[in-house]
Amino acid sequence: MSFAKAAEELNVTPAALSFQIKSLEEHLGQPVFRRLNRAIELTEAGRTLAPGVADGFATLSTAWRSTRRLNDTSALTVTAGPGITALWLAPRLYSFAAAYPDIDLRFSANLKVVDLNRDEVDIAIRYGHGEDEGLYRSALMTEFVTPMMTPALAQNVKAPADILGMPLMHDELTSRISPFATWDTWFRAHGLTPPDHIASRFNQADHAIGAAIAGAGVLMGRVFLTEGALNDGRLVAPFDLAIDTGGAYRALCKSGNETRPNIAAFLDWIEGETAKFSGLMAGRTTLSSADAQALASG
Repeated sequence: MSFAKAAEELNVTPAALSFQIKSLEEHLGQPVFRRLNRAIELTEAGRTLAPGVADGFATLSTAWRSTRRLNDTSALTVTAGPGITALWLAPRLYSFAAAYPDIDLRFSANLKVVDLNRDEVDIAIRYGHGEDEGLYRSALMTEFVTPMMTPALAQNVKAPADILGMPLMHDELTSRISPFATWDTWFRAHGLTPPDHIASRFNQADHAIGAAIAGAGVLMGRVFLTEGALNDGRLVAPFDLAIDTGGAYRALCKSGNETRPNIAAFLDWIEGETAKFSGLMAGRTTLSSADAQALASG
């Protein structure tokens, strides 16, 4: 609501702006602004016109930026959940930066499901059971959960029943995606009665894993996300049985964009990194998602 600021934004003189407004009003056949002493306000016509015009310019601006990005191979914007960003991606990014020093990689760590056809994001890394219609999909990994704890806590654990009296921790995000991937299911698979109480519940996977590393209790944790802590010994997963959550990690981009050099480079890199994951599951017994659902419902 300032002619002076509008002229500055458009990089034109106030006189040129006044001419454009006069031309608009003549074309419309009625005034858009009411000129007051040291102020302006929209007329009824202006209030009716403004929302649609704003939406139209926003759509035009988005289309313009998206089209210009097609020629920009120096920047790459990736979104992923806070857990996978902090625990899995961040520790590995040095290898991508070393392999592709000319790509400016930008991360947005949040759980918002972005619209890859509209938002200024090149790649989204998601976990769950999404259909991903209309998008290019690179399947990365399925996820498993199993009890994990510090080596100090594990010294007194020989059998599944030994952890019934220990503080149990739960990642609510995992069970929202896979409601059967819980302590109840795991204990029932061992013929044990699940406990009535879970000591701690977390709505973010990285917070739950941080608490487990600090020795706060035993976590029903995601194996993929805890790969670093399991490999370096901060956590151990002493039991053979893991539950297949049925959820998958996948890298998504707008269909057709997978061949753009910067996007293709990142997809190739992350596929190579996730291919190294299988060693942590070697030799383990996995309870299928179908069997886990049956146990959970029974």
